[in-house]
Amino acid sequence: MKYSRAVQGSPAEVEFRGVSASRGGRVVVEALDLAIASGEVLAMVGRSGAGKSTILKLVNRLLVPDAGSISVSGRLTTEWDLFELRRHIGYVLQDVGLFPHLSIADNVAVVPRLLGWSERRVQDRVRELLELTGLGAGTFADRRPHELSGGQRQRVGVARALAANPPILLMDEPFGALDPITRSEMHDELKRIQAEIRKTILIVTHDMGEAFAMATRIGVLADGRLAALDTPGRIARSEDPRVRGLLAPLLEASEALRSAAG
Repeated sequence: MKYSRAVQGSPAEVEFRGVSASRGGRVVVEALDLAIASGEVLAMVGRSGAGKSTILKLVNRLLVPDAGSISVSGRLTTEWDLFELRRHIGYVLQDVGLFPHLSIADNVAVVPRLLGWSERRVQDRVRELLELTGLGAGTFADRRPHELSGGQRQRVGVARALAANPPILLMDEPFGALDPITRSEMHDELKRIQAEIRKTILIVTHDMGEAFAMATRIGVLADGRLAALDTPGRIARSEDPRVRGLLAPLLEASEALRSAAG
């Protein structure tokens, strides 16, 4: 099966060609061919140590590959100025990483101010993003991170990642620290936001349920290699044991619900 094709008819916004990478002498990504289409939401799923977070770090050059090449918006990452490349890409982390001494508005405004935007433009963008992420500026702008719930802090993290209006958004286990109900709410929020802004989003997660909830395509990583890449429906029907192992918790939960319902 050829895994490198983007969604038919859409240009690749991010593309890996024969990429291998190692960390601490261990190969964590091997011979990866992958194309992510503009406006696509791709979830990469795998067990711990499968190479998921390494793939994100290769995109914005926090890591460099041992072999192969990576292109972003049609240019090799090695041809980008590093600052410009990272401004082109938003990054959302599991632990959010908000500055505790800054207000919510000032946390969102960090990157636009570093870019030298006028203060009026900064304030307009902050207000727009707080509204987009369901955090009314009048209510939340002046609060500090410790005054927010986990889900609200994660919304601020999404707003901050979008502040400079990058076309690409990387998300590293973004909702893994949230309780199941809040996590489900954040899945719905991200889908709502994506319907409005149409970014190219690459999510890595160990949770197949999360991938099914948010992605237009799902990739499965096993031992640094791409074991499968397809639509959620086809992934759900896969007989590959590397995929079935990640589906097992969903299948068990579904069976338990059927049994409980009688």
